[in-house]
Amino acid sequence: MAASRSTFGVLLRAWRDRLSPADAGLTATAGRRAPGLRREELAQLAGLSVDYVLRLEQSRAKKPSAQVVGALARALQLSRAERDQLYRSAGLLPPQDGTVSTHVPPGIQRLAARLGDVPIGVFTADWTLVWWNTMWSALHGDPTVLPTAERNLARALFGNGAAHASMLPVQSERGQDTFEASIVADLKDGASRYPADAQLDRLVHDLREESDAFAHHWATQTAAAQHTTDRKTIRHPEIGDILLDCDVLIVPGADLRMVTYTAAAGSSDAGKLDLLRVTGGRTATARP
Repeated sequence: MAASRSTFGVLLRAWRDRLSPADAGLTATAGRRAPGLRREELAQLAGLSVDYVLRLEQSRAKKPSAQVVGALARALQLSRAERDQLYRSAGLLPPQDGTVSTHVPPGIQRLAARLGDVPIGVFTADWTLVWWNTMWSALHGDPTVLPTAERNLARALFGNGAAHASMLPVQSERGQDTFEASIVADLKDGASRYPADAQLDRLVHDLREESDAFAHHWATQTAAAQHTTDRKTIRHPEIGDILLDCDVLIVPGADLRMVTYTAAAGSSDAGKLDLLRVTGGRTATARP
């Protein structure tokens, strides 16, 4: 076990040194002694404390959870084989086939990182947020203030926990009922394709208990269209209402959804996005 923990720290340091800040969507500053990520940058990308990453690299932190290892694998842009190696070095079984995958291919992360002017969030088949950029945090609030299990759109819409409390007021042009029905339709589709996924099963169970609206949509016999595109007015705490086109792009072969927000060039809403971009999200305040 000690050798396994030592290997885990070695892998973290090696893969951190390998990843360039540009590929991670970060701006490289002058005076860097190494081309790779700094420890604090990896911590930021993975949503962990710098001290915890240090202790992991020095093999002083024992038994990282599967959620922590998954977050590090995404932050380091590991391939599936490398991800599985990292899980095993932590004494964990890699994610099994037949369950909802949280793996974001490196190419998708690099593509999204290069679109830094656009708020982008990457979601799994059960609408769990697993990757986002600075503009996403500036628009919606910092996801790292939420517990990992609460970083889920369905929980934000229908639950009664931290995700729901932190969600900014959003008005869908398609209508709230249609929007909610489309998210439930996505979950029903996911449940049919991943019947052995315990996390998805627990999500559906919790929301059927917590929300009459979710239970109604889940029980309805009418098939709803899956969520693909919309226009939304988001009430931001700093800049007020902002009307944006929301597009959901399906990632082939990965069962992921890349959600983007854009505004027409020259519009007042584009100006509001520019304001968020210039401030780097510092005007955005995440709700408790």
